[in-house]
Order: sequence, then structure tokens, then C-alpha cells
Amino acid sequence: MVNRQRNKDLGQLLIGFAAIVLFNLLSQVAFTRIDFTKEKRYTISPISIQILNDLKEPVKITVFLEGEFPAGFKRLRNATKDLLNDYKSYAGNNLQFEFVNPVEGKNQQEQEEIYQELNAKGIEPTNLSVKTDAGLSQKVIYPAAMVNFKNQQIAVKLLQNRIGITPEEVLNNSIQNLEYAFSSAIKKVTSGGKPRVGFTEGHGELSDLQLQDAMISLADGYEAGRINLETITQSGLEKLRVMVIAKPQTGFSEAEKYKIDQFLMRGGKIIWTIDQVTAELDSMRKAARGEQLAFQKKLNLDDQLFTYGIRINYDLVGDMNCAQIPVNVGEVGGQAQIQLVPWLFYPIIMPVSVHPMVKNLDGIKTEFLNTIDTIGMANLKKTILLTTSPFNRELAAPTIVSLNMIEDTPDPKLFQSEPKAVSVLLEGNFKSNFMNRAIPEGVGFNTQTINKSKFTKMLVFSDGDVFKSQISEQDGSVFPLGYDRFSQQTYGNKTFLLNAVDYLTDDSGLIALRSKEIKLRLLDKGKLVAQKLKWQLINTLIPLIMLILFGIFQHIYRKRKYAA
Repeated sequence: MVNRQRNKDLGQLLIGFAAIVLFNLLSQVAFTRIDFTKEKRYTISPISIQILNDLKEPVKITVFLEGEFPAGFKRLRNATKDLLNDYKSYAGNNLQFEFVNPVEGKNQQEQEEIYQELNAKGIEPTNLSVKTDAGLSQKVIYPAAMVNFKNQQIAVKLLQNRIGITPEEVLNNSIQNLEYAFSSAIKKVTSGGKPRVGFTEGHGELSDLQLQDAMISLADGYEAGRINLETITQSGLEKLRVMVIAKPQTGFSEAEKYKIDQFLMRGGKIIWTIDQVTAELDSMRKAARGEQLAFQKKLNLDDQLFTYGIRINYDLVGDMNCAQIPVNVGEVGGQAQIQLVPWLFYPIIMPVSVHPMVKNLDGIKTEFLNTIDTIGMANLKKTILLTTSPFNRELAAPTIVSLNMIEDTPDPKLFQSEPKAVSVLLEGNFKSNFMNRAIPEGVGFNTQTINKSKFTKMLVFSDGDVFKSQISEQDGSVFPLGYDRFSQQTYGNKTFLLNAVDYLTDDSGLIALRSKEIKLRLLDKGKLVAQKLKWQLINTLIPLIMLILFGIFQHIYRKRKYAA
């Protein structure tokens, strides 16, 4: 009887062993997972899976995040490693990755050479303070990766720094952005490299200094620079993916308008950030009476925009949801007293649309907004992305705008109005503004006019300053895009720019990954300190007690079973 039971147990053991072997063999060719987290943080999106499945040749990823780090950076490193392991499960041998410490075992001179090499590739060191039980820990690290495919490479920033948020929030934002960062880089590097983005110049547009942070921010995934429509060649336009027309002050010639038009007809993407009215706060400060006549600009673009289904109105919008500006309110002891006061003509636009370009976006700071009307056009889809608050008021141009307006408390009754559109996305097939017209003189293109565009996209924003960085009056340094040096708040302007360019250049829906959220569930550090001993005892003693009870139960069970 004992032998029969022993044979039965041996058979069950063999069956179990065979099942384990079979399960492991099956897991080599197919796998699945169940994600129990509420926000599905461990689930790879179908878009990323498609990108990985489409890989035909190996992509190599080098992550410069190895070594001894504080706990927060270990979490970022582990999250990166987990994501890349998941990627490899779908891509197989077509995805290779490694984690390295770029300066490990190097002498001082070799380290300096590596620093310069990484900096030339767009990878910069980061020094952040991370809270630990012992206080603050600082570490100089390279939170970045390099994605290589054949002779192409794109740097990926793993740490999403933002002014005004805690180190824990920085790390959390970085982790939730990992999938987008890697999937986007893999798609770009396997599609021929970085797309080109050109900011126009020659019409008084924003200067290189004002656009510096905008172009640096785009440099991670794009080749960003300036283009002159008067001199650009046909081949130059054909290499361009996105054209940004940022706050022109003077009119466009017909030849320049033709180049813009045919760029769009050939599938190019355009971002218009235009002020239709001349109004500047600096001009008011310099004026003797602190006021300025806000008058209409003559950009010679109205007919072209109308053909594309858009009209930017000649007006100004005052909004009670607005930013603050510093104003001298008097002197005390010979010292000027500066106070921040609301300025109605600097509206803060709060996104309410669920479109992936603006979903979960912070407020966007604007200056001297105009309203936008859409025109009914066939084959065009129009999406209103951003609107003013319901507490707004329009002023038709020309009109006098004065700093003395800050002394008057706005009457809420005068500012109750329907939200006004200030940013519109247009998608579809556009009609040429030069249909049945001769090619203007000075174009210099050896081509025929295309009367109807391929499917393409266009973004219109009725504020020319939305991509402008503030500049320090003391040393001329450039503040990050979206950062207000007066209130020390960071708005969503930079993220809006990145989202806009990503959406315009990508037809796969990859931009939706930017709205992925991972909630930060931190331990209560007060309770952690107060109840530390209690939970240490619970976590130490309860497993031991359970193990002892299990041993006693098993001994009694076996004694009763085999007693006969």
C-alpha cells in the first residue's frame, strides 16, 4: 500500500514537471499578461506593439542609467528596464538593449572626453536632489538613452524636468512618458531620421533668442532651424516636414505666399501663430501715458487663410482668467514698490478638449489674443482645440490699450460671454489659394501649381507669442518656454509645442501615449516614521508564525495519514 502511494506521488511529480516544461516551451513562442493596475501601467499600447512588430532589422538601445543611484532614480532605471524587456518580448531579436555607466572605470581626461561626446549627441548630465530618510541625496547622472538603427541615431531623454514640481513628480512624469519617448524614437530612427521643422524669418518674426528654447526642445526628435521664404529653394521646401510661422510683423509677398501654399498642397504641415493686431506691453511701459493704439497689422494673409477655412479677427480678447504682470504702485523710502496685478490681455487658456494634442495639458499663457472664426469648407475637418474662459470680452481694433486699466476692477457682467476659439486644428484636403492663377514673379520654381492638397494638417493659434521664451533683463539669458519669471509659474506652452509637432508629423496616433497617466501613490512619511517598528515586527514575525503553523499542520496531517 505504501509502494502504491509512493508510485502515485511519483506520477504526480512527473506530471507536474512535464507541465512546467511544456509551459516554458510555449512561453518561448507566445506570451500574455494580466495587468491589474487601474491605469494599466504595465500594458504596452497597440500602437507601440505595431511599431515593434514592423521592425525588420535590429534596433539597438543604449541606456546611460547604470550605477549606484538614490531610490528615485533606481525606480526610473527599473521602469526603463521593465519597459524594454516588454518591448523585446514583441520585437524579439530585432530589439537589443544594454544599460551602461558611461564613465565607469575612466580617468578624469577620459571622462571629460565622454562628457563632450555625449553633449554633442544631445545628452546632458543632470544633478537633482532626491529626498531620502537621511535627508537630501544628490547625484550627477545621465538619464538618457541612445536609439541606434543602421547609421541613424536619436537621443531619448528619460528625465522630464519641469520647474515648479517636486522631485517625486519629476520622476513620476518621467516614468509615465517612457513608452512614448522610446516608441517615438524607434519610429523616427527607422523612418529615415529626424523630420525637419522650419521657423520662418524675414517678416519680423520672433528672434532666434526668443525661439531658442522652442528649437532646443524640438531638437530631441527633430531638426529645427530657420527658413527664409524669399530665398528657400524647391528642394529645401521638399525636405521640410513642418513650417512654423511665428508672429510675423510685416506683409508676405505673393511669391512667398505661393511657396507656403504649394508646400501645403504637397502634404506639408503648417503651424500659424499670428497676431492680427499690434499691441505690446513693453511699448506701453515706454509710452509717456502708459498706453498704446492697438491697430491692425497688414500681413497680406487674410485671403490665404480664408481659402483654407480660417479667419483670424482684428480684435483683442480680455479674459478674467489671466496672468499677472509687475507694476510700480508707488515708492516707499525712495524704493519702487513692485506688485503683481492681473492683466486681462494675458489670458491663461485652460484646455478642456479631449483631443490628444491638449488632453491633460496645463494652462497655456498667451499675450494679446485674437478670436478665430472657421469657414465651412468641403473635405476639411475642423477641431477647436482651445478657447477662452466664459468670462471674456472682445475689443475691436483699432482701440486704445492702457496700463491704467489695471486700476479698474472689471465688471463681471461685461465679461460674461461664450468662450471664443483661439486655436483650431484643420485636417483634410485643402484647396489652393492660387487655383486658376498665374505663378507669381520671383518664385523660381520649375513646377506646375497643385490645386488640391494631399491629406494634410494645419494648426492655427491666434497668438504670436505662444512659443516665445522670456529673456532676462539682467544678463540676457533665456528662460524655459512657458516659464513666467514674474509669477515663477510654468505653463503648458512647451508641451503644447511638442504635442503639436508630434501630432502633425505622425499619422499613427502615437501622440495619444503622451496622455498616459500613472498616479503617484507615495507612502505617508509621517506614518512611516511613527509606525516603523510596528510594521517591521508585522512583516518579520507573521511570516515566521505562518511557516511554523504550516509545519505543525503538515506534521499532524502526515502522522494521521500514514499512522495505519
